[in-house]
Amino acid sequence: MYKKEAISEDQKIIARFAKAMGHPIRMYVLELLSKQSCCYSGDLTEDLPIAKSTLSQHLKELKDAGLIKGEIEAPKIKYCLDQENWKLAQGLFNKLMNG
Repeated sequence: MYKKEAISEDQKIIARFAKAMGHPIRMYVLELLSKQSCCYSGDLTEDLPIAKSTLSQHLKELKDAGLIKGEIEAPKIKYCLDQENWKLAQGLFNKLMNG
């Protein structure tokens, strides 16, 4: 007898996004990027009261989840929302919240 998979692909994806969003610094970065096209990691360091290494870890989490993209423009890194995954996240969260 075939047993139906209890957890859907959408649930796995939204959980990955939610985990990456699970810190106020990451939410700040996402909110900032949703209001402008891109920003540089150095600019974020000036805005936030955290060490560069800590910011790098937060950016890595967002990037690994697919919510942002990073592009090296030596000596800085430019970060932007991954528009495709951002729209996917919006749709999945909207579907979850609105039933």
